[in-house]
Amino acid sequence: MAISGDAQLAALLESNNVDKDVSAVIDLVDGVLAAADGDTRADWIDLVATSLDDELKAALLALRDERKSLFKMAKDGFDAAERVSSLRTYLAAKGVDGFIIPRADEHQGENVPARAERLAWLTGFTGSAGAAVVLTKKAAIFVDGRYTIQVRQQVDRDQFEYRHLVDEPVVGWLHDNLKSGQKLAYDPWLHTVQQANHLRTACDGIGAELIAIDTNPIDALWQAQPAMPLGPVRPHPLEYAGISSADKRAQIAGLLGRISCDSAILSAPDSIAWLLNIRGADVPQTPLALGYAIIHGDASVELFMDARKLAGETVAWLSDEATLRAPGELGDALKAMGNQSVRLDEATAGDWLRMQLSNAGAAVRVGRDPVALPKACKNEVELEGSRKAHKRDGEKIIRYFKWLDDAASDGSIDERVAADKLLSLRAEDPLFRDSSFETIPGSGPNGALCHYRNTPESNRNLTPGEIFLIDSGGQYLDGTTDITRTTVIGNPSQEHRDRFTRVLKGHIALARAVFPVGTTGQQLDTLARMPLWEAGLDFDHGTGHGVGSYLGVHEGPQRISKAPNKIALKPGMVLSNEPGFYKEGEYGIRIENLIAVTEIDAPIGADRKMLGFETLTFSPIERKLIDPELMSTDELQWLNDYHAQVYGMYADDLDEDHLEWLQKATAPIKKKRI
Repeated sequence: MAISGDAQLAALLESNNVDKDVSAVIDLVDGVLAAADGDTRADWIDLVATSLDDELKAALLALRDERKSLFKMAKDGFDAAERVSSLRTYLAAKGVDGFIIPRADEHQGENVPARAERLAWLTGFTGSAGAAVVLTKKAAIFVDGRYTIQVRQQVDRDQFEYRHLVDEPVVGWLHDNLKSGQKLAYDPWLHTVQQANHLRTACDGIGAELIAIDTNPIDALWQAQPAMPLGPVRPHPLEYAGISSADKRAQIAGLLGRISCDSAILSAPDSIAWLLNIRGADVPQTPLALGYAIIHGDASVELFMDARKLAGETVAWLSDEATLRAPGELGDALKAMGNQSVRLDEATAGDWLRMQLSNAGAAVRVGRDPVALPKACKNEVELEGSRKAHKRDGEKIIRYFKWLDDAASDGSIDERVAADKLLSLRAEDPLFRDSSFETIPGSGPNGALCHYRNTPESNRNLTPGEIFLIDSGGQYLDGTTDITRTTVIGNPSQEHRDRFTRVLKGHIALARAVFPVGTTGQQLDTLARMPLWEAGLDFDHGTGHGVGSYLGVHEGPQRISKAPNKIALKPGMVLSNEPGFYKEGEYGIRIENLIAVTEIDAPIGADRKMLGFETLTFSPIERKLIDPELMSTDELQWLNDYHAQVYGMYADDLDEDHLEWLQKATAPIKKKRI
């Protein structure tokens, strides 16, 4: 702000009895802008102080907008060659020969804050997964199959070789290009213990040395790097959480005793959110507050989190649950744990944590986060919240597809408009907080990319005769939703109907599954694939992922997939049921509902307890794409029963036009022949 603006703001702060100076408020605003939707949200103002007058509130919003404009002007022009050259100069000054840049933050999150987009800053690549390695003479970027086209559009071939993250991994490239005696640097905050061990083994194998570097070189070079995010942290009340933090802490302390650990470092923000019944706003589309926690065997918790993002109500909420400490005190806390056995999460704990504990003499036990499994098994309050959230979400989906049928038949609607319309409908719900992930609106060939991301360059119209797949979800205070529906603009081909029906048959098989206690998702995965396998077809993603309760839309440790997984499905776990089929260059098909694992009455004569699934998502499945002749009587009965439930659930909530549409969309389907 200008000097006069600073003086005016200072006067307003003083008149409102705010115990912060102007520079502290500016730093707070910069952190807010670095958090999710920080440029538009206004719920952060009480982080300055409570009971502010309207004049100060207006000044704070004006300050936010002014800082936003300054950041926009200060952003560096992108020049990959210049940035790679600067990085090499920096590395040479530090006496190392290369550096690894993962697309990761300190918590290995799926969604990362703007500050952590280091890979994008260096290379221009904006995908959600990848890595780069820069050596003195060569560099490469590694992406998976979702981004093979995007990486060529965004990354300068003259600076980086293109490599497949899975088929041509980092360690293989290092083996071919790193020389004996050279030193490869890595940021130990951004690599898990296992990842660091793999890199170390690769370096040892060629006589090179892996070096943990104190300051990330990208942070040193990135002049306009966003601040650490300061999204407001709020209590997650018992009406949504279902179980108190005290009870959860006692449960986790008991688990620590059973695995012979004195304490655990919680590096996964969703574990901290669940344990302490808080939610944040640091990253997009997932209500997380970034930080670390230590839970001890006596159920006490130390929370290492920036206090500036804790409103007064949150500080009071946490007063009996955790001791709040500054993030910079984590290192000293780890050094004081030298006589303990400490659990580190194998999936999210940075190697820096292991280094500090090992140097202190602690016994480091790397394994599954002790919070992960209890968090995955939703309590009855969370399940009921999910049912309510899905019911409201389903009503928006019905209204959406009625609109789509009316608006898209002439080919005038494009993917971006289609996605924005659904978001606007969800936003009408007072409990809606955000999308649960970036909507995937795949029209025609774009739908064949199972993790398609709409961009101005890829955006296309919904064309008559083509399949349209839309995968979307919402974050509501009482639950997280994720639904995929596939429709056709106009009339489908017989191939469309055949492939869609096979996907539907697999979806129904999984929804109807009955299985003994101890069964894993891997054992059930075949059910969803068999109808496709019978035609020589398959899909290359998992069938189901775990889903949180107003937390991450992708949550472990449970999943339904071909990939090995020893985690047995347990009552209360929520997963997706989403088989699909994708024809490259033409179309994609996916049908996704969320399902909850539930106990069922075992059949007469059963000798063990049995489990099944409760369907949580209720929305019509496109009748035009179904070939009833491919379906069994039992499958048709399931579908007709499901549609009857959908109609009955919303019959009293819709106006006449929408109810007429829904009646047609859920009408029973019969075979033409018996």
